[in-house]
Amino acid sequence: MKKNIVLFVLFILPIVAYLFFASGVNSFTKLPVITPKTADFGKWKSLDGKKISLDGKVTILGFSGTELLKNRGNFFNLNQKIYQRYHDFKDLQFVVICPVGTENDAKKVIDALAAFTDVSQWHFLFTSPQEINTYYDQLKLVGELDGNLGTPNVYIIDKERNLRGRKLVKDYKEGYNTFHPAELSNEMLDDFKVILYEYRAALKKNNNATRKI
Repeated sequence: MKKNIVLFVLFILPIVAYLFFASGVNSFTKLPVITPKTADFGKWKSLDGKKISLDGKVTILGFSGTELLKNRGNFFNLNQKIYQRYHDFKDLQFVVICPVGTENDAKKVIDALAAFTDVSQWHFLFTSPQEINTYYDQLKLVGELDGNLGTPNVYIIDKERNLRGRKLVKDYKEGYNTFHPAELSNEMLDDFKVILYEYRAALKKNNNATRKI
């Protein structure tokens, strides 16, 4: 019996592990598109006065709603689990769409994050409730905004403005719940790594092509 266990550990288990990870890589080498070509932001005012665009950026998009301060823990979870790990990636931005009138609350959140984080890639945008609903509707998501125009979910949008996620019926994922740190550490982190892998692989391919020319 002991001999069989030793043989299993030495020979069978490594093969099983290899097949498991190999299938995982093949399944997630490209994260599916949930909604293609989402709309860019209009001339909405940002907290720091900068013009913010989805073009050419990997964007983590959120909707704060009017209860921004009440739900500030969600932003800290997202900051801790995703932002702090990858904010050095220059083509990454975290954008939160907020109702006009919540500017002071957003400032309090960003100031609290700034105490221990470089917040240069955090952006809060402000617009009317009607425009927030219109923008959210064109994302064509299954989930809905709550009565305060917010959601705990955040969404991954690639540089071509495609909203990305998982399309399998048994594993459908259009957004990631910031209220649950475990979901950010597992599902979102895995999917976000796939997006980065895509762009790094494309960059490497382009560099190799340039060298050959």
